Amino acid sequence: MVARTQEPTFAELFTPKLVTILRERYGFADLKADVVAGFTVAIVALPLSMAIAIASGVTPEQGLYTAIVGGFVVSALGGSRFQIGGPAGAFIVLVAATVEQHGVDGLILATMLSGLILLAVGFLRLGTFIKYIPYPVTVGFTSGIAVVIFASQLKELLGLTLTGKEPGAFIPKLQALGEAFPSINMASIAVTALTIGVIIATRRFRPHCPAFVIAIGIAAALSWLLGMPVETIGSRFGGIPNSPPAPHLPALSFEKVNAVLPAASPSLCLAVSRVCFRPSSPTA
Repeated sequence: MVARTQEPTFAELFTPKLVTILRERYGFADLKADVVAGFTVAIVALPLSMAIAIASGVTPEQGLYTAIVGGFVVSALGGSRFQIGGPAGAFIVLVAATVEQHGVDGLILATMLSGLILLAVGFLRLGTFIKYIPYPVTVGFTSGIAVVIFASQLKELLGLTLTGKEPGAFIPKLQALGEAFPSINMASIAVTALTIGVIIATRRFRPHCPAFVIAIGIAAALSWLLGMPVETIGSRFGGIPNSPPAPHLPALSFEKVNAVLPAASPSLCLAVSRVCFRPSSPTA
């Protein structure tokens, strides 16, 4: 007779892994390994967060605040001892569209709504229905996002100067970039090529080194030493503030919630698809 495995209780299912780890024998060696892992993730995540924030139509410091707060929340409440929290490039398209239509407060409200819907989906165990979505749909959705992200970086890659605001929609964006093509900046192309080359070379010959940080450092140093006419975070955004802003909740009203609800639904779908179709990882 096969013994029945006992179903985990509700408290066991939703207890943060941090609590479970602290209940075990957590020593100095574990702390040292976690600190090294944390620095490794931060080295990659912080510059990437600024880049994704700029591509999403907000300021770089907002990307930093998001990475810092999100990293602490994932570490404190996550369900896996190997889980890593960091910026997701696939959300650039959704974030940029939401900010353009509803502003940063609307983006925060849409994120809160997506979180509440995700909690409801988890409690009701509705995530299993994702298996009925055809895999090519998810691949096509992700590939389309990749194309849109690439198009959003063409302005910076070529150093183009647009007469007005860069359109958010794909076709109007390409039309505006095509009209601005005569303003191409060869210095920007050189810095882009150098950055990509350093990343590829570092990953090829020194795969354990932080390729993104090395590339940023080399490109920034050469741009400064050679006085290359390229935009920087300081020249465009005026630098990064020394202290974070005071936290505040977005304006809540039925009309505002109703307006941003359509923006919360795509974020929910993308989050669920990323969780359900990512490669499996240890969760013990």
